[in-house]
Amino acid sequence: MNGTLVQRWEGEFTFALRTLLMKDFRVRYRNMSLGVGWSLANPLIMMSLLTFVFTRIFPSNEPNFPLFVLCGLIPFNFFTLAWATSTTALIDNASLIKRTRFPREIVPVTVVLGNCVHFLIQLMLLLGMTLAFGKGINIYWLYIPVLVALEILFVIGLALAFSAIDVYIRDTRYVVESANLVLFWLVPIFYSFKSIPQQYHDVYRFNPIAAVVLAFRNVLLEGQAPVGSILFNLLVVSLLSFVIGVIVFERLKKRFYDYL
Repeated sequence: MNGTLVQRWEGEFTFALRTLLMKDFRVRYRNMSLGVGWSLANPLIMMSLLTFVFTRIFPSNEPNFPLFVLCGLIPFNFFTLAWATSTTALIDNASLIKRTRFPREIVPVTVVLGNCVHFLIQLMLLLGMTLAFGKGINIYWLYIPVLVALEILFVIGLALAFSAIDVYIRDTRYVVESANLVLFWLVPIFYSFKSIPQQYHDVYRFNPIAAVVLAFRNVLLEGQAPVGSILFNLLVVSLLSFVIGVIVFERLKKRFYDYL
């Protein structure tokens, strides 16, 4: 049984994963003259707009404000895009799921992994901007892969749970869109953690996306290791999200065919 499963992962399951990844990449950039350039254009445009608003209209005291904002935008953009697109992944691939036998978990996970390509491109932009602002490379940059991996794990958990729920309740995608809009204001993208009242600090520390943003700023702006409590909370919430996502998906996938 285990040997058969290994063979499948080496053969048809890997083929399904690769096919879905290539399909996502082609569909995303079909007929676009800039192609992957849009992965860079989006955060740069938002960075420029927020910098104008919060340096010219509502002046901020944060030094290196464009870089400060970019540290928040890039992990937040990945989170919102991956969560939203993976929520509808099973519905969008209903015909493939009905025609082909492979683990259904591959579909939402593939969408998250597809968004990782754009995440990595934007991370290169962030690191380049860090150097351009005179912040040198330091040993704490080694925390960045850990932070990225934990955020991806957290999003995969959400993807599994919400894509499964969306099969039964089609309004789920609109709930996710609304939640992303609310989170834009609850993640410290254009304001500092220091400006948050003390009684709300724990809320932000247990918010995985806020924790990633704060940790990125620790490493890239302050040149120091992320706060231990933030890393621990991020680890706990990411693992919890993944475990819950797997459990929800396993329980709901038995009747996918009836609702797709």
